[in-house]
Amino acid sequence: MLYAIIAEDAPGSLEARLASRPAHLARLEQLRDEGRLVLAGPHPAIDAEDPGPNGFTGSLVVAEFPSLEEARAWAEADPYREAGVYQRVTVKPFRLVLP
Repeated sequence: MLYAIIAEDAPGSLEARLASRPAHLARLEQLRDEGRLVLAGPHPAIDAEDPGPNGFTGSLVVAEFPSLEEARAWAEADPYREAGVYQRVTVKPFRLVLP
């Protein structure tokens, strides 16, 4: 089943985000390589492709996992979570309708 992982960044966490980004991306690339990743990306803090020093307010990942518990465990082990970038993470079942 698909799950949406909706994460909110902690205030002032841009430096930690940038430092842990390679490890974060490596995990996403693994999901992609396994054919389980639907989409992933950050929410810029301002209406711009590159928000610069304004940073980001969080991230969204939609991916396939065997269960809600496994999706939650994957989200909790994210390098951004471990680095204190994410202050809150919500994991919900997701049903793709379109496209």
